[in-house]
Amino acid sequence: MASPSSEDACQDSAALSLSDLESLHHVRSRSASFSSTGSSGRLQLRQRVAQLMACVEDISSDDEINEEVSRTLDEAFLIWGKKLKDKWQEFRLHLVTWNVGTASPPPDVSSLLQLDSLGTTMDMYVIGLQEVNSKITNFLSDLAFDDPWSIFLMTVLSPLGYIKLSSVRMQGLLLLIFVKHVHLPFIRDLHTQFTRTGLYGYWGNKGGVTIRMSLYGHTVCFMNCHLPAHMENTEQRLDDFEKILEMQFEGENIPSALEHDVLFWFGDLNFRIADYGMHFVRESINNKRYNLLWEKDQLNMAKKKEAFLQEFIEGPLHFKPTYKFDLYSDVYDTSEKKRKPAWTDRILWRVKNLCQHAPKGSEFSEEQQTISVTLNNYISHMSYGISDHKPVTGTFGLELKPLVSEPLVTLSPEGEWSAEHDVLINYSAVPEFPSSAWDWIGLFKVTFKHVNDYVTYSWVEDDEISSNKDGKQVYMSAAEIPDAGGEFLLCFYSNNLQSVVGVSQPFQIQPNRTLIGKELPQEDDSWMQRPDNLESHDEF
Repeated sequence: MASPSSEDACQDSAALSLSDLESLHHVRSRSASFSSTGSSGRLQLRQRVAQLMACVEDISSDDEINEEVSRTLDEAFLIWGKKLKDKWQEFRLHLVTWNVGTASPPPDVSSLLQLDSLGTTMDMYVIGLQEVNSKITNFLSDLAFDDPWSIFLMTVLSPLGYIKLSSVRMQGLLLLIFVKHVHLPFIRDLHTQFTRTGLYGYWGNKGGVTIRMSLYGHTVCFMNCHLPAHMENTEQRLDDFEKILEMQFEGENIPSALEHDVLFWFGDLNFRIADYGMHFVRESINNKRYNLLWEKDQLNMAKKKEAFLQEFIEGPLHFKPTYKFDLYSDVYDTSEKKRKPAWTDRILWRVKNLCQHAPKGSEFSEEQQTISVTLNNYISHMSYGISDHKPVTGTFGLELKPLVSEPLVTLSPEGEWSAEHDVLINYSAVPEFPSSAWDWIGLFKVTFKHVNDYVTYSWVEDDEISSNKDGKQVYMSAAEIPDAGGEFLLCFYSNNLQSVVGVSQPFQIQPNRTLIGKELPQEDDSWMQRPDNLESHDEF
């Protein structure tokens, strides 16, 4: 017979239906999950579940009731888990690494960027190139204007709603990041860095370039490396990578690369397949038995013995080694050197919390896990033949709990806009926003390519016309508004934070009716000649 306390628990839980458990979840949801304030909600849920489990034990002889209680519990936890995940956000990222061998961009990169895919579009593109043409004439031109690869990729991605967020160049190493403009207000603390390792650190033909940021409150770092070549230089590659990790953002008030919540490491890492002869390697590749080669891959071997590499994760190498090919073919090197094929081009990642907080054999607690990384696709692209390397891409899903969910500045156009009259912009900032006299609001086409690709702008302080507790108004002159009209948006650029901190919804500017029937001005393409200095770091 059940004890009095058990009977009380059963009576208390007798009416605990699925709807009751849902209401328990609402208590849990309101109590700010993933924070200390949620502990009371979790405790209450655990207590009620404990009561139910006591009932299950006491009525175990009644199979029908037992089954009903178990089913109710299962449904409740499914609902609870789903709604907890609803608080998270999935951020889709497509990462490219490609040694382009000084070549110009190919005619089409649709498959490389998965632009022909019918699936969900990407939120961000991260493109790391090695051996971009850095001859003196090319490089000096690229210092003044965007390099051909940046121009090409902006031309491809901007019509799809991606803006070049940041870039960093060191001789032949180039790292570019493109993002949907809806995410701009939630990307902060952008910084770039480079480290030379060629000629004992004096030459930038080898080394690493890095872009780091705060993404919805989570620190993320992208590191594009070109490490020393040749079979015998494994130790040099490891030493150089360790040096790059140590020197990135050294002496700055920025976390080191390994202190970021997520670190992506990729590039032409130049690790080779040791021990096995050419015949065995090629036969294994021809028979698609790539797994026979994994244990002699130098990077795989190094990960087993080097502590600082063991925390990095890589997807399975289910594709052909990406080096070395004859140009414009899928045939491995037929030159006199006949280089042995190798997986030189790699993408790895590291999640800080998984490395530091999860004890062996234990599950990761919800308070600690506020970001996770899932690799959805890791492939090479054999159809591209402009260099002796094949590009490699990784498609990732970042599941994160946004730690920043509101923009620092909210702005919108006032009324109908056209070039027939001056126009007004409404904006408001959160109290903690560090404003500056050098803040400005830019008018951009929805297909703008980078933050300097504005049509016109207004200084926030100089062009202010009204201010009250609810917000401020800034004007733009009619002379600066495009006569042809079209679809535009507004961006608020913070001088102190060196980033866009507010983006309006897209809106229409009406064509200038006084010019109807006349020839409207041609679209301005001066962006191609406009230096893009924001958040880029060029080094020769």
